[in-house]
Order: sequence, then C-alpha cells, then structure tokens
Amino acid sequence: MARPPQAPPELAGYSYETVLGSGGFADVFLYRQQRPQRRVAIKVLLSTVLDESVARQFEGEANVMASLSTHPSIVAIYAAEVSADHRPYIVMEYCSRPNYGVRFRRERITVTEALRVGVQIAGAVETAHRAGILHRDIKPANILVTDYNRPALTDFGISIATTGGQDIEDSQGLSIPWSPPEFFTDPPRADVRSDVFSLAATIYSLLASATPFERRGQRNSATDLIQRISTEPLLPLDRPDVPPELGRVLAVAMAKDPQARYPSALDLGRALQQVELGLSLPVTQMDVLDERGPAPEEQGQDDELEAHTRIRRVSTVDPEESSRRLDRFAGVAPALSGPRHGSPGSGASAHSAASAAEPGGESTVLRPAGAAPLGATPLAATAAGGAAPERTTRTWPWIVLAAVLVVLLGVGTTIGVRALVVEPEPVTATSPVNVPTGGAEPPGEPVDPKVVVITEESEGVTGRAKVTWGVPEGYTEDDFFRVRWKDMPDNYEKFGEWTEQHGRSSEVRDMPPNLKDRCLEVQTVSPDGQSSGIVEACLEDDG
Repeated sequence: MARPPQAPPELAGYSYETVLGSGGFADVFLYRQQRPQRRVAIKVLLSTVLDESVARQFEGEANVMASLSTHPSIVAIYAAEVSADHRPYIVMEYCSRPNYGVRFRRERITVTEALRVGVQIAGAVETAHRAGILHRDIKPANILVTDYNRPALTDFGISIATTGGQDIEDSQGLSIPWSPPEFFTDPPRADVRSDVFSLAATIYSLLASATPFERRGQRNSATDLIQRISTEPLLPLDRPDVPPELGRVLAVAMAKDPQARYPSALDLGRALQQVELGLSLPVTQMDVLDERGPAPEEQGQDDELEAHTRIRRVSTVDPEESSRRLDRFAGVAPALSGPRHGSPGSGASAHSAASAAEPGGESTVLRPAGAAPLGATPLAATAAGGAAPERTTRTWPWIVLAAVLVVLLGVGTTIGVRALVVEPEPVTATSPVNVPTGGAEPPGEPVDPKVVVITEESEGVTGRAKVTWGVPEGYTEDDFFRVRWKDMPDNYEKFGEWTEQHGRSSEVRDMPPNLKDRCLEVQTVSPDGQSSGIVEACLEDDG
C-alpha cells in the first residue's frame, strides 16, 4: 500500500505548490522558485530515513546528476541543500508532461516515438558510461518528458561506478521487470551491457504496453518475473506496425548472455537509427559527451548516421563497418533474409557511392600533398635552373590511323568473298516481336491487403501508413508487386504513382493529406509484363 507523502519542508526562496510523487526513501514536490522565477521539482529525503548508506546514496545521486545534467536527455540539477528540519533535498528541472511509466500502460505509443526515445536515451546512457557511471534502473517511469517533448533520464539513485560492477550485493531499489538476468545471479554482476538490456526492455514496454516478461492472465510476482527473465526467451512484439528489424534489435540487446548483446549504448542507438532509415523516417539525433581525454584526429567520414550522432571530443567508428563484417549477432537473433535498405546489418551502398562524388558530379582524386597536377609540366625543376624536358613526338595518331585502315581492308575483303563465292542462305520465317507464344496465365492477386497508420498526420506533418499483403499462390521470385494510392485528384499525382516492391510484401508510404476514403491499390506483375487484377485496402479511420 502506498504511503502518504510527508509534509513539504519550508525552503528559503521557494514556495510550495503540490505533491508530484513519492518513492521508497523520498518525496518529490512542485515548488516555485522566486529568483529566477520558474517552477522546479524538489526531491526531499524522508525524515524517517536513519540509514547512513541511504543518505550517502542520496547525496551521490545529486553529484552524479549534476555532472551529467548538461546533456539534453538527462534531467538538469539546479541545487542540492539541507532544509531547516535537516532533510537533504535536490532541486531539479520540472518536466510537466506525463512520464513514460504513466503513458505506456494507458496509450498506444507509435513505433516512430519509441525509436526516437530509444535513440535519445541511448545517447544519455552512453554519456553516463563514458563518465564512468552505470545507471542500473532504466525504466519507463525514469524517463520524464520536458515541455519541449524531449525525453529526459532521471533517478540515478542506485547508480554505481562502472568499475564496481562486480560488487552490487547491497544495492536497493532495483526494478525487476526491466532488470537483466545477471542482476539475479550469485553473486550479482553489472556492466554497461546491463544498462543496454534495461534500455531495450524499456523500448519493448513502450511498444507492448506491458513489461517484457509479464504474461497476461498468469501470475506475475517478483519470483515469476525473475524466473522468466533468467530462462524464458523474449516473445515477439504482437504489433503489425513493428518491423522485423526492430524486433531483432531488441532481441540482441536483451540476450541472456551479456557478451551476446550490443557492447555499448552507442551501438544500440546506432541500430535503432538503422531501423529509422529502413522505415524512411527522419534519423533521430544522438548526443554523446566524452570526457575521457582529447579527441583523436577526425577521420573525415561522411555517413548518414555519423551526421546524426554528435560526439563531443571523440571520433566515432564507421557505422557501415558492421556491414563489412560477419554478423556477430547471428547466434542471438537470426539474420533477416534478403538485404533491405537501411536495415540493421545492411550497408548504405547508394549513399556511399553518392558521397564519393562532388556536387558537380566529378569524382575526386586524392594525391599526396605537393604532387603536381595531372598532366602538368614540372616547372619547379625549370625554375631551379634545370633544363626543360624535351617535347616528344606524339605517335599515337598514326597508330590509330593504321589500325582503322587495317580494319576497313579486312571488312571489304570479307564482303567481296561472300558476294562472289558464298551462296545466299534461304530466308527463315520469323515470328512477330512481343507477341506471347504460349498461353501463360496472369499472376495471382495479392492476398488480403491491410493498411495501418504508422505516423498520425497533424498540422505541418505528413502522416505515414504501412500496407501489407499476402503472397498469391504460384508466386515466383521473378514476380513483383506494384502499389499506389487510388483515385488521386489534381495536385496529388505523386501519391497516385505506382511504386514497385521486389521480394517484399509490404510498403510504407506518405498519406495524401486532407482526403477522405483513402485506399491503396496493390497488384502482382510477372516478368513478361502481365499483371493481376487490382486489390485494395482502405484506411479504417476514413469512414
């Protein structure tokens, strides 16, 4: 049963407004700061807490968050003091919107938002790790939402140094549903991969509206959850709008063996960015602060994910490097069949090829510094008093002319011999071009197409929808599908254009805005150009 909060303390320079929440060792109140004028959240340690280790832990939380609070996805700390009634308190940024612990249970969070939150919090976790801090309590309730709709990680109350991961027997306050298996071994262990597991479990919860190992209709006690976390496989997400690539990323990040997971939060964030690319979504910026020393020389990499990762005072590895190696996670989650653009593990080859050319379309040739331009005369030797090189006679025009004459002579001789000696061959009857010679059947129609909204449209934002369909009987690997929006009016022609899908039975498309009765058409096309009948699927909310 939840305990009632204690009375808020009288704090000089602050006026009390309301209670925000209560935890095991502290209450959080909303105050208004007088100078400068702003609303702040103040976390106050309970007066009944006599445990010296809890008091030290509370003070440590203030120091840790203060050292990291310049990060845009970590809650800012403004002050830490002791009240007149001897209660330590921390003054923090007030995040007015409901946190994800409240939201994931009562609303359907889109794939787009879950990916964005995952990438941004991955940057915050990576920053903490580079500062030598393990969070150890990443969960939806510890991801607040700022007034600018940005997620912010909070509650470093049970964080420890990355070097202390083998000594956590005395830890308190672990949140079991999002904890990795190694927290429940004897002795318990923790490292950066433990936070990778908890962050992936949090993303899973946002999409599933339930914790990863919670089973509806079954008992979900702490003992049951620990047993499932330690032994049972992660169930796939039961949502049609969650792509297989995202399911694989979460399965790798939540592997039972820590060594089989992504080695860092940065790698998990990069994998989530790859999923965004595969869904044609804007790539979320990931911010990482590195305070471990001066940055190495820049490598001059031009990569789409590199451009969306800001790492201060550190250079990062090429995200495409993983596509040139063996799949190290194949034993954790099977690789998806067939390369997909932007999917985790596939290379952005088109982008790499484009970045190898200048805007004007001319390729760039790199030469050692100081080398003379191609075809230029080495004038430096002449200026130093050396003799200019003699001009050589160009013989190649004469060689080309002689070769042309030889070819012409050979062709003329061949024609003369055929005309005088060889008898003309009889004319063979031919069949008309592009006329089917057999009675091939047209391909079958796509089966049971469905459309779901991935991104809701709003003012200034184009919505996105995903259409899926079944493969017809008799479909071969040479067949393909075509998709378009049906009956588009003037100025909407781009939505009504056919797009082709080879080897896939789904497509994500922009939705034509401000229209009713929006339906997508799908048909099968064979290699010889024959097409099936058109089947359609309509958005359910269009009436």
